[in-house]
Amino acid sequence: MTDWDSDKTPEWGDEPVAPQAGRKGPNLPPESGRDWKLIEKLVMSLQAEQRRSRRWGIFFKFLTFGYLIALLVMFQLPLGDTIDAATGKHTALVEVNGPIASDELASADNIVGALRAAFEEKNAAAVVLRINSPGGSPVQSGYVYDEIKRLREEYPDKKVYAVISDIGASGAYYIASAADEIYANRASLVGSIGVVAGGFGFTGVMEKVGVDRRLYTAGENKAFLDPFSPEQDEEVAFWQGVLENTHKQFIEAVKAGRGDRLADDDRLFSGLVWSGEQAVELGLVDGLGSASWVARQLVGHEDLVDYSRRKSPLQDLVDQLGVAFGEGFAGHLLESRLELR
Repeated sequence: MTDWDSDKTPEWGDEPVAPQAGRKGPNLPPESGRDWKLIEKLVMSLQAEQRRSRRWGIFFKFLTFGYLIALLVMFQLPLGDTIDAATGKHTALVEVNGPIASDELASADNIVGALRAAFEEKNAAAVVLRINSPGGSPVQSGYVYDEIKRLREEYPDKKVYAVISDIGASGAYYIASAADEIYANRASLVGSIGVVAGGFGFTGVMEKVGVDRRLYTAGENKAFLDPFSPEQDEEVAFWQGVLENTHKQFIEAVKAGRGDRLADDDRLFSGLVWSGEQAVELGLVDGLGSASWVARQLVGHEDLVDYSRRKSPLQDLVDQLGVAFGEGFAGHLLESRLELR
């Protein structure tokens, strides 16, 4: 027997409704005024919630759409030209910031592209190469050095000034030595005319953990300076010869650029680094001054217009997130890379 079949008096609503003749089913109580209001209120609240959900859905769709559009715009932005609008004569500025390498902002492609744009601009009275770099690849530095020399010959009336801020060492000084004149701050770090190549040897660690090196090559020197194999004296001697040859190229480039302004001091090419004040005495730089000072006092056009290539916002964001950290660390750990330092 169910509640519908019982003779109990209903506990809610009005009087029970008599069943219709010939129809089977429960005696349903009618809705009271209060019950109807509750149902109506529930339905209205459900509708309001649906409208609210719909509005938020539209909002998030527009937000996602805007985000995608922003990403597309950032992808379309070029790596390079950020030339400020300028009217009349001005001083062109090209930045050399950070390590000099093919995969860095201070790559030969970026620096050379900026230099060409600066030299080709008729309103650029001179070019200031502002340097803040510890050096890097001798190949990339050599490319920039050669291009500065070529541009100076093509545009003999347009002088190039190198200005070293915090540091202009090794490959960065290699580039600076191609300029007509070099200036620095009294506390700048200048010089480090030398070559370095380093790596790690893991043979001792491998012996302790019981790991064998199994290396198969075709060519007796294919495993040259392998970090997981014992060091060979003849390989070290050969590599030292490569370093000496590269160092000689570096010295010749500096002497060609600086000429008789260099002091007669054997320490100049020993790899030592000097303060800007000491560098003046040694002939490594011509004087003390900033980029704005050079533009105002030497060029005669105080307005500096930046021709440097820069990262797109998306690339900058990725770098800030440190995506390339692991790859860079592993490369530094395992590779023996030749650098000017």
